[in-house]
Amino acid sequence: MIIDASEGSLKSFLKTLPQVDEVGVHARAAMLGTRSIKTTSKAWAIDMAISMMDLTTLEGADTPGKVRAICAKAVRPDATDLSIPSVGAVCVYNDMVGVARRTLDQIGGSSIPVAAVATAFPSGRASYAVKAQDTMDAINAGAAEIDMVIDRGAFLSGRYGEVFAEIVKIKELCGDKAHLKVILETGELVTLDNVRKASYLAMLAGADFIKTSTGKVVPAASAPVVYVMLEAVRDYYSMTQTRIGVKPAGGIRTTKDAIKQLVLVNEVAGPEWLSPRLFRIGASALLNDLLLQRMKMRDGYYASPAYVTLD
Repeated sequence: MIIDASEGSLKSFLKTLPQVDEVGVHARAAMLGTRSIKTTSKAWAIDMAISMMDLTTLEGADTPGKVRAICAKAVRPDATDLSIPSVGAVCVYNDMVGVARRTLDQIGGSSIPVAAVATAFPSGRASYAVKAQDTMDAINAGAAEIDMVIDRGAFLSGRYGEVFAEIVKIKELCGDKAHLKVILETGELVTLDNVRKASYLAMLAGADFIKTSTGKVVPAASAPVVYVMLEAVRDYYSMTQTRIGVKPAGGIRTTKDAIKQLVLVNEVAGPEWLSPRLFRIGASALLNDLLLQRMKMRDGYYASPAYVTLD
């Protein structure tokens, strides 16, 4: 696929994308959401969801103590059951990257990457110089994954070349030091057609992952949005033989929510994407529900929420 970075070339390519059948996507996503998974398959799904989690804290009130606690939970989600896998990553603001990286290394979590939200998260409204410095600060502090936000104003104004060029530049800053996740903030893109266009724009510019949202805008990781993004990475692989990951974030709080995501992945993109290397779930409260459901399957009854740590 040969596309230059010019506005005209990008617009010409995006016009070739088939329109999204919104009614059909909503119906198909709703139908897949009714799938029931039981016994050993559910146990596998719970552990897979835990291993795919980007355990996240993105609050203005975050403290080093809270980040250290999150890191401890990331390594051993339940200290009484060492068969539970560690999470996929810890996601924090970039001023907390150093705390997270040092803590993980000290407690046996050196294999768990730290993801940092960058490029003027969550609005994306800053100069490129500010966004570049934001990114480099995170990488220099030890971030192995950068979650950048696109300029939705530029995208909705049709300035695709501007959005594309910024992703390319941030990808160049990441180099071989960090994977790049591009946040589309789908709740502000209005239509599923725009979600598909933004997905392709990010992939063409070099994204390693496309991510639904910051978690600060509603709606966030709705099933139809994730469905369209999974279709995009599947079809992009058919065209380029390059697999791009997907990260839904925002509103995924229960085991049922997480399993619905895994069903979407399997049925739309394919089983190759059922791996933390290609699918992540950005969440915080979700982990406790997964742990409680795991206890229920093991012990036969629901344990009190007091049996899991508060995040």
